[in-house]
Amino acid sequence: MTTSDCKVAEGGLSVTLTIRLLMHGKEVGSIIGKKGETVKKMREETSARINISEGSCPERIVTITGPTDTIFKAFSMIANKFEEDVNASMTSSPVASKPPVTLRLVVPASQCGSLIGKGGSKIKEIRETTGAQVQVAGDMLPNSTERTVTISGTPDAIVQCVKQICVVMLESPPKGATIPYRPKPASAPVIFAGGQAYTVQGQYAIPHPDDWMLQLRAVPTSLLFQMI
Repeated sequence: MTTSDCKVAEGGLSVTLTIRLLMHGKEVGSIIGKKGETVKKMREETSARINISEGSCPERIVTITGPTDTIFKAFSMIANKFEEDVNASMTSSPVASKPPVTLRLVVPASQCGSLIGKGGSKIKEIRETTGAQVQVAGDMLPNSTERTVTISGTPDAIVQCVKQICVVMLESPPKGATIPYRPKPASAPVIFAGGQAYTVQGQYAIPHPDDWMLQLRAVPTSLLFQMI
């Protein structure tokens, strides 16, 4: 989460925020909607900038930028859309209990200590005052200095929780440089045989692109397993 354009306005602090969310492909599809209609509506009604990372990755980053009021409005629309999806799935599911709406924020690891608080005091306070469940991941996301903060609850509880998290982030800016998390495409399994790395693609094993022995041609997987 980054901040910029902080200025004191009448009645408090007016801030432009950038918040990053980590979503699975199905969640991203719900946000985009048919022919992009849902995300277009969100952009128009909130005036927030909503960008979705490109690529055929199992996970995508959704970046929301704008003044605090537009950010919270965007979160409200996203949380309510996810609740609609939950309700729709319940009609065809035998499960009796309704699962909560869940969003995952991507936050610089250097800010997570402030979010947790001394002895977990801050995160406990956020849970109690908003009614949302909040979990801060213990490990950083691959090749980054960011962690996920998972928020679960009703749409209203999620928005209240995000508001409190934003206050903490503004009071405790990131320390040092932040290496942002970038989801990678789903990779095919890699098998090592005869001193060579192969990527399995269907019935054939292709020399792995990171391997220096690229002159070796593809071999049938049946032969590859005999080499191991």
